[in-house]
Amino acid sequence: MTGKIVQRTIKNLVAPEAGTRIIWDSELRGFGVRITSAGVVSFILNYRVHGRQRRYKIGRHPEWTAEAARAEAARLKPRIDSEGFDPLQKKQNASGEPTVADLAEEYLVRHAAVNKRPGSLRNDREMVAHIIKPHLGALRLAAVGKRDIETVKSLLKATPYHANRCLSLLSSMFNKGIEWEWATENPVRGIERYHEEPRERWLSAGEIGDFTAALDAYADQNAANALRLLLLTGAREGEVLKADWSQFDLDRAVWTKPSHHTKEKKTEHVPLNDQALAVLRTMKRGDAKGPLFVGRNGKTPRVTLRRPWVAACKAAGLAKAISLKGKRRKITRYKPTLRIHDLRHSFASHLVSNGASLQIVGKLMGHTQMATTQRYAHLADEALREASNIFAGIFASAAKPATKNEEPDAGDGAKGTVQASDS
Repeated sequence: MTGKIVQRTIKNLVAPEAGTRIIWDSELRGFGVRITSAGVVSFILNYRVHGRQRRYKIGRHPEWTAEAARAEAARLKPRIDSEGFDPLQKKQNASGEPTVADLAEEYLVRHAAVNKRPGSLRNDREMVAHIIKPHLGALRLAAVGKRDIETVKSLLKATPYHANRCLSLLSSMFNKGIEWEWATENPVRGIERYHEEPRERWLSAGEIGDFTAALDAYADQNAANALRLLLLTGAREGEVLKADWSQFDLDRAVWTKPSHHTKEKKTEHVPLNDQALAVLRTMKRGDAKGPLFVGRNGKTPRVTLRRPWVAACKAAGLAKAISLKGKRRKITRYKPTLRIHDLRHSFASHLVSNGASLQIVGKLMGHTQMATTQRYAHLADEALREASNIFAGIFASAAKPATKNEEPDAGDGAKGTVQASDS
């Protein structure tokens, strides 16, 4: 959606499945309208001042109309460009010291959006929106102490992995706050993390059958194909969702992942197996161009597989029911017993346990360091042990147990048996 932002633009906005969606104005540079997954609409102004990229929230709709927000943006821009005026800084100064909410917004815009992958950015935004802002957002930075951090940690004790990720995000935020001279101390430093059990979950052969059957029955086969490719290629979710038809050579059966799509920032040439090729060929229509998996707008790539993932896991018996208290009645939600990233682990684990070398698996997975692939070394040991047991079976079958009271024949001495002699 492009063009001048007017009231009709607001009416046509569609909330994203997760995170936020921003529509930029085609005439007034930096002016935009943002909608969250909850449907909250705000007008914003992006600008650069003193070498810093900033994002200022003009106000929410419907308190602000598109015309009023545009007028405010048009009023601010000349002062920003000619005087170096910083409306966000003025807002913070007027309200006193910045709050945790202010730091969180600055961190997301200035650091996370620039340096993190889409999946990590999405996770940061969700933790900020659902955990950090509700429990710490109103506190001034200097007022945040270790007790406040410990309180947030204890609220998440049922999910230790999630709690530790939240502590890491808070620590990163405060470190940036110190770097930007917003804060003087990091209250997260010294807070002990929860113990995390290693995540070794991967689909068994039977679970793969149940999962693929669930995908076959899923209504949105485009999303189902994305999940199939995740399992069949061992690729990361972002790599599959960003995939473009120009990256695939179906005749040579090769997927060329561009460096800006891979975690290691390195171009990868990945051979495709027969099943992955079959999926791609069923998807391709003539001289297909553009993204393999298109989002709701029909143009840009899909950004998440969360809903189809939960639905497929539920249908395959790979999710547990969770009862939540609603306003009027209990609500049942389903939580998968594995992560979507575990499809990648399933791909690697089955290859290694069936005899593929760690070196080959590392290349297929795009690992730049052998140490990363070593997590599957114990599975390689099992494959080698099974191979060794093939000979153990041959040995056991060939060995003939001696018959009781069996007398050796005359030829035994010639076969290496030492015969006793009378002295």
